[in-house]
Amino acid sequence: MGMAASQARFLSLTARKTNVEYEGQQINQQRTTLSNESSNYYTQLCNMVVPTPPSSEDYTKTVYSFTDGSENNTINSLIAQKDGLYILNYTQSYETDSVVSNGSVVTTRRQNEDGSYNYYVGATVLRDLGQDVADDPYLSTLETAEKENVLLMEQQYLTMLTEKYGQTDWLVKYQKNSSTGAYEPVFYNKSQVEDADYSDKTDTSISNIKSYVYGQTTETREIKNAQARVEQDTSGRYVSIYIYETNADGTIKVDENGNEIGTEYTLTAKSETDDTAYNDAMNQYNYDKAVYNQEIQTINAKIEVIQTQDKDLELRLKQLDTEESAISTEIDAVKKVISKNVESSFKTFNA
Repeated sequence: MGMAASQARFLSLTARKTNVEYEGQQINQQRTTLSNESSNYYTQLCNMVVPTPPSSEDYTKTVYSFTDGSENNTINSLIAQKDGLYILNYTQSYETDSVVSNGSVVTTRRQNEDGSYNYYVGATVLRDLGQDVADDPYLSTLETAEKENVLLMEQQYLTMLTEKYGQTDWLVKYQKNSSTGAYEPVFYNKSQVEDADYSDKTDTSISNIKSYVYGQTTETREIKNAQARVEQDTSGRYVSIYIYETNADGTIKVDENGNEIGTEYTLTAKSETDDTAYNDAMNQYNYDKAVYNQEIQTINAKIEVIQTQDKDLELRLKQLDTEESAISTEIDAVKKVISKNVESSFKTFNA
């Protein structure tokens, strides 16, 4: 190889080596960037808060109650005061006679000659509540005194229905109670019966009609700011409560001997769990857990991509190292050729 060719080859190899070294630096920089990204993802994993399932104990409380005759009383709160007194708030519940919903029925109608309609439930025609109708299937079976008592009672039913539901016109039919054998009234709102949609073919109501009967319903009222004392057992659980009678100004009543007046009740303790709140908390936990798992999977997938990219760069870097080593070897060989050429040239001039 001549001097010029050797010099050209040396320059070409030097340029290639420089490019290989530069590409290696770029790859190292990319690997550093990937390492930083991977570190950030691992930091995110470490900082994520693992969802904690709710405990039913957090939604369970001890409820105290006591009875007073036919009344059931549930304590809502006991607020401690000075001298061992408590401010007591509780709810009274009791059964009272009333008219109550009795499900729904289908009614039929039949038109009279004057254009008016008679309305039926089953085979029984409905009549206006509190009104005497000669051919009524129930009233016609009664003696005069019995009929008067029934109609008088119906006026009371009408008052109850009007006060409770705000409607003044009602229809009634009597049906036999299979258990007692007695006939009992069933009430229907007249407007709902007359205004219902009826089939043109069968004259049967398309929508159901609500019915009502005389029965018992549970009423509640809340008693606030009563004054009381409580007795506790060794575990701290309340076992009895003494409720004072109070005057209009809130002071405790006393008898002629100056003794405070009140009544003591035995308390019943029962654990109650707020299932609705617990289920809501569990649903929230399941949602948070699903989101957490999804975020874990997303981050892990990104880390796997980074690891794959880093392996590709590492392989490419090894290839560049091999190439750089081969170029360096060839450069050394070319340097020796150039050195011999230079040495031969100086010997020629010295000759």
